[in-house]
Amino acid sequence: MLYFAYSGMMDPELLETVAPKANFQFIAHLPETRLTFPTTDGRPSIQAAPGNTVWGAVFEVSNIELKSIAAHEASFGQKPLKDVKAVDRSGNKYPVATFAYPASSERNRPSADHMRQVVSGARHWQLPTGWVAGLEDLSEDDL
Repeated sequence: MLYFAYSGMMDPELLETVAPKANFQFIAHLPETRLTFPTTDGRPSIQAAPGNTVWGAVFEVSNIELKSIAAHEASFGQKPLKDVKAVDRSGNKYPVATFAYPASSERNRPSADHMRQVVSGARHWQLPTGWVAGLEDLSEDDL
């Protein structure tokens, strides 16, 4: 099973703790999707939004590890999304598992601690430079 990480789960240390056998496959994006901060604790989520995209890392995980990731995400209130397809740099589409908070119009400030994990993971997996710079700007400007 492929898992798309876009939040703190991209951080290698956190991923190692939750799903130690997760195997990095490639970077990809979710088209027509934007990064949001719908909770008061400032954790990131995603929701459909025309003209936007969210970059992340795709990992091969076993069913057992996916259950562990799901339990971790559920402990913060995130739920699995259905019918999600990540697109790699060559334009290939892959069905992936990922998690998000229920869609909300609420806009909160990003958590500094959580954004450090997101940026660390984005750098580690070498997500597009513009995406990483945007995450860094978001971290600095909104905190």
